[in-house]
Amino acid sequence: MPKQQISVGLNAIVSVLVSFPAYADVVQVTAVQLKQTNGGVEVLLETTGGVSSQVLTTSFGRTFVANVINAQLRLPSGREFRQENPSPGIASVVVTSSGANSVRVRVTGVAGVPKSQVVSSSKGLLLSLSAPPVAAVQPTVKPKPEQPQREPTTPNAQQPQAEAEELREIVVTGEREGYSVPDATTGTRTDIPLRDIPQSIQVIPREVIEDRNVVRLSELADNVSGVQAEQGYGGLSSQGYRIRGFITNFETLRNGFPDYGYFSPRDVANVERVEFLKGPAAVLYGGSPTQYAGGSGVVNTITKKPLSEPFYRANLTYGSYDFFRPSLDISGPLTEDKSVLYRLNVAYENADSFRDFVENDSFFISPVVEVRISDRTKLSFEYEYQKYNYTFEQGFPIEPEVLRLPRSRFLGEPNFADGNITFNSFTYNFEHEFNDNLKFRQGFNVLEANLDNAEHFAYSSLQDDRRTLDRVLYASDEKHSNITLQNELSGKFSTGSIRHTVLFGVDLAQNVFNYIFAPELELPIDIFNPQYGGTLVPNGAPAFGRKIVSENLGIFAQNLVELTPNFKLLLGGRLDFNDYSTEDRVTDELLDEQSKTRFSPRIGLVYQPGDATSIFFNWSNGFSPQFQARSRTNTEFEPQRSEQIEVGIKQDFNERLNATLALFQVTKQNVLTADPVDSLFSTQTGEQRSRGIEFDLAGEISPGWKIIANYAYIDAEVTEDNTIPVGDRLFGVPEHSAGLWTTYEIQSGNLQGLGFGVGLYFVDEQEADLPNTFTLSSYVRADASIFYRRNNYRFALNFKNISNVKYYETDSYNLDPAAPFTVFGTVAYEF
Repeated sequence: MPKQQISVGLNAIVSVLVSFPAYADVVQVTAVQLKQTNGGVEVLLETTGGVSSQVLTTSFGRTFVANVINAQLRLPSGREFRQENPSPGIASVVVTSSGANSVRVRVTGVAGVPKSQVVSSSKGLLLSLSAPPVAAVQPTVKPKPEQPQREPTTPNAQQPQAEAEELREIVVTGEREGYSVPDATTGTRTDIPLRDIPQSIQVIPREVIEDRNVVRLSELADNVSGVQAEQGYGGLSSQGYRIRGFITNFETLRNGFPDYGYFSPRDVANVERVEFLKGPAAVLYGGSPTQYAGGSGVVNTITKKPLSEPFYRANLTYGSYDFFRPSLDISGPLTEDKSVLYRLNVAYENADSFRDFVENDSFFISPVVEVRISDRTKLSFEYEYQKYNYTFEQGFPIEPEVLRLPRSRFLGEPNFADGNITFNSFTYNFEHEFNDNLKFRQGFNVLEANLDNAEHFAYSSLQDDRRTLDRVLYASDEKHSNITLQNELSGKFSTGSIRHTVLFGVDLAQNVFNYIFAPELELPIDIFNPQYGGTLVPNGAPAFGRKIVSENLGIFAQNLVELTPNFKLLLGGRLDFNDYSTEDRVTDELLDEQSKTRFSPRIGLVYQPGDATSIFFNWSNGFSPQFQARSRTNTEFEPQRSEQIEVGIKQDFNERLNATLALFQVTKQNVLTADPVDSLFSTQTGEQRSRGIEFDLAGEISPGWKIIANYAYIDAEVTEDNTIPVGDRLFGVPEHSAGLWTTYEIQSGNLQGLGFGVGLYFVDEQEADLPNTFTLSSYVRADASIFYRRNNYRFALNFKNISNVKYYETDSYNLDPAAPFTVFGTVAYEF
């Protein structure tokens, strides 16, 4: 796309910001009335200021859920209404607040999900629910993970009953949550609907992970515009992404806490959804403790939470290259009053690989306990443990000759390539609501990853014959730990007609990276005719290592100002105080100490001309101290700085289908890249810029037909530098990319439950490294699936890379060949 067209597009979107009227005010729910009916119950939400025009519905287990949008709960008795056994067939009715401007109604049936009718009456909103008889209960109804898909419903049909004026019937069948998710915490650290956040955020829910049979979280890059996957350290199943042209270096978030996964794997077993926020996020999460991340975006993985109803699921997957993976997910109450809930996820994995001599096995377990101390206070504890043993493999060196090699080729030494990782993480969260408008949260997380007695190899360049590859083999001990304490106070208040949703917080964190390498052996290899098991030659190189400690204090504030119901202003700022030190692990010498202070602001605007449209703008910046990188001259690197300008539109096409279109520009200064002389070191470039356009579509087109699709155009290049040619494209960033995953499940008849899925992914040409030396070809990859749900069972076959296309991922150090055609078969049983 020509650059002048991008400018014109930006101006066109900005020009419409002043051309639309406002929509209705927020209504107040002041009372809840129940009335027993023949076979069910009526729930009347008495309101002031009118009736909300949008009700979002879903179900899980035996529970019907209705979220009333643009409404606030204002009950004289407190923040919650609860009634047990209000009528035969109905086990409970619960009405609570859900977010700043949403009220949630949960109605649990005795034998199954109640059938509902939404009625807008003169007194407020009326939900008429009837409990199904035991014989009518769908046997597939089982409790589902939280964050369910909501189905917007607008009351509009005439109803001749007394007081009732509008009616639309909803039949809830207990289906799984959909591909579209209406809210996320990553963008604001609060429960604000995505349509109110002035930034591009894409959420990949659990259903996409299951339908695609994702076994590595980095595969989710296929479903998000402007995002590419990064290969883990030595082939690990780490969670790494390149966002809008810039790498995150495996620094992500997990439930809002820093999660640095460079040499520690991340299992999919306990993942509920993954949230991708595009652009700098230092205003909420501070500067990156790693040398590369900061400014490109934030990826927040949300884990599964305990459920109030019993849920048990066993899963078994077997696939190509002897891939074997059983898993178990169970949840429910531990006490009769459901004040203590639990969840437990366990998974084991054992697999060979399409790469010669490569294999891995993993054990993962994660228990969670949530204690509801009172209606307004809860405390949760979560633990994650993973033991991961694998063959360390680096792919191929960045040389054009390797493109002629079979992708199965292993260029390491089979008897010198072992890695053993132990990962532990403990988290507690405490939340207390002083009243409906004031809430305190404290969270604590400690994680530790150890890579003990690992055996690695690193590539040098090809020799002059262009077939002999020099290799250095070394042993290492590597440890990483992070401790984080978060304290947040959030609240809502009004100044006249202007509403405020505010957040104040203080974060304390310590990050320690400790490693020692012994590069003591050398052995070249012929890449076209490898001979393994040769005599390793000592090279006399000394051991080297570092202990790097970063301590950070962050103070932040944020205010979402609702100037009118359709015009919102987001203001935020964070002040970070960062101290770090570097110590030589071999000599115990203190090499460097630095202190940095940085303020990071953010400004965002949202204009909503109607219930279905949000037009947004944001400006934000970020920074990253770069103390973990090493230069050949031991020169101290300047902090990386980043700035983003973004404008876009979020659109709901119907109740279940939404899209985001965004135009952006991200500029980063003092960016590190691989040293072209010695890839074990880094060098600092002057300025890099990425700008382009992104489009994401997710949801349900019609009953049973789900889709998640994306397209991105990215112009990412070096704009200032003394050594790298200006105009060189950033490595691994295609100019054009697109992804599509869609499924259809037959809804009725003898074939009900049978479904099919198709995936198509296009990636344009990419530069393999920086400075640019050669280009990787574009490709189109096709995936597919066939599945069948019956009673409590689910059977699925997933076919990946059907066309067996040969393609690579690059991190500017190595090329990693992607897997050829593979097949996975899965059986799941809920009981």
